[in-house]
Amino acid sequence: MISIAAAGNTSDARLIKACRAGDQRAWATLVDRYKRLIYSIPFRYHFSPEDCADVFQAVCLELFSELDEIRSPDALRSWLMTVTSRKCQEWIERYSLPPQSESAEAVEQVTEPGRNIAEILHEAARDQDIREAIDQLQPRCQELIRLLFFSQPPQPYDAIAQRLGLATGSIGFIRGRCLQRLKNLLEERGL
Repeated sequence: MISIAAAGNTSDARLIKACRAGDQRAWATLVDRYKRLIYSIPFRYHFSPEDCADVFQAVCLELFSELDEIRSPDALRSWLMTVTSRKCQEWIERYSLPPQSESAEAVEQVTEPGRNIAEILHEAARDQDIREAIDQLQPRCQELIRLLFFSQPPQPYDAIAQRLGLATGSIGFIRGRCLQRLKNLLEERGL
């Protein structure tokens, strides 16, 4: 069984092995690790939140049914991106486009003009790299970055300082150190 505390550091190969053995916590960890990546692809196609959730569910069902067939766990992320993109295209063909309009141009017209599937997948992969790098930071840096850059509405420094138990004047200094660590992690990934 995978320890929940160590799940963030657990490789995809170990999680898949545990999932194959019926470990439900490993399955929850695996889905949690990639849910933002999976959701981000239909989101970039401008799907409604309900359609994004339906695509997410379809991808998770396919992952679950194909777990025993995955030969290269290190390629899981690419596999998920490919499956999600394919599910999005199927969704577009099934629900958004007239039956006679199944060309690549028609699929691209449903997304933003001038954007193609490769660009969408590249952005999704880059965003996943950033999320994974943030997850490698110390917990205080993770929370600080999420509060500063991802919370809606944006949090003022004094509210962040109170939540983290820090002096308001130290937020800028700690932010700088955390962002430098994040930058180093991203550079290690080639970003």
